[in-house]
Parts: sequence; structure tokens; C-alpha cells
Amino acid sequence: TALHDVIDRHETLRTHFSDGAEGPRQHVLDVSEAMSELLVVDTTEAELSVRLAEAARYGFDLATETPLRVTLFVLSETEHVLLLVLHHIAGDGWSMGPLARDVGEAYAARVDGRVPGWAPLPVQYVDYTLWQHGLLGDEKDPDSLAGRQVRFWTES
Repeated sequence: TALHDVIDRHETLRTHFSDGAEGPRQHVLDVSEAMSELLVVDTTEAELSVRLAEAARYGFDLATETPLRVTLFVLSETEHVLLLVLHHIAGDGWSMGPLARDVGEAYAARVDGRVPGWAPLPVQYVDYTLWQHGLLGDEKDPDSLAGRQVRFWTES
């Protein structure tokens, strides 16, 4: 339930990214469509590092999958390790801090029988992409910033 809360809060975690005839597109899914199966893996402490590395190497098909994969490694009845693998299209090293904070807050709230008391996010990923497109313009327009950059890098 806590992961559901976090995925609902962050549109980028429930987005498919595709590249069609019209160019790159993002499609934000409803949270009910985006909830991928929580993988639960029984393992031992001795096998854990190998299992974590295997899970972290997972390749994403961003046209059909969301950019977040979650695995719960069960070491014992009371000891578990939660691995979040986030594709770099949806986050970077800095993003992992806020993501971990939100997962922790959501988990604490749910354990306490509450929903997280977050204020709505002022900006979502789609807002950033719209701003960036407005700033850069269309790469097919030779006078736009994007068009000039594409020309520079393809002609240099």
C-alpha cells in the first residue's frame, strides 16, 4: 500500500515512454494500471548480494513497463531487504533521496493505519517536459534552440 501511495504521488513512476512516428512520447498511467507486481524472493544472507546485483541489472522496456521495479528479498520472518530499481529516465542519484524519504513516510503512515499526509507536488515530470519543449522548441525548426543544437552536433 505504501508503494501504491508513492507511485500515485509521482507520475514519472507510472509513465510509459515510447518513440513512434511522431517522435518520443510519454503516457502517464492511472495508478491502478501502473502497479506492477511486487516481486518477493526468498533468499539467504549469503546469497543476498548476488541476488541484489542480478535484480539491479534488469533491463526495462519503457514502452510497455514503468521505470520502477520493486523486489522484496525475504531473509527471515522478521528480516527483509527492499530493492527499488529506478531507470535513469525517471530519476538520478539526487532523486533517490526524496524517493526513499517518500517510501519511508508512506510506510510509516500505513503501519500506523493512516494515509500519508503529503501536500500535492507543485510540479510533475510532464510539467518539466512541457517547459523544456517550450524552451528548446521543435528540433525540426532550424531557428529553434533544439534545431540549432541538433545541427551543431550533426554537422560538427
